[in-house]
Amino acid sequence: MNMNSIMAQAQKMQRDMEQKQKEIYAKEFVGSSQLVDIVMMGDKKIKSVKIKDKVAAEDLEMLEDMIQIAFNEALSKIDAEIEAKMGIYGKKLGGLI
Repeated sequence: MNMNSIMAQAQKMQRDMEQKQKEIYAKEFVGSSQLVDIVMMGDKKIKSVKIKDKVAAEDLEMLEDMIQIAFNEALSKIDAEIEAKMGIYGKKLGGLI
């Protein structure tokens, strides 16, 4: 392989990675618990939080736990999507990504 070929492959890989990252950032991920739905974008910013039912004041601690569960589920889905779409590039580069 000559240097021009290697550079062309690297540039193509960079374009592919940028495209996949844009796709991930534009996608919505929903995390749910019994009382809460959280919608996050692929850049890990919260788009919305929805409380599914009326919650009594004495149930606030439970609601906080449900928000945490939904939030963590949405984050896990984003991380799985990143690994699914971007992990191939890290494997090609010996784990540098």
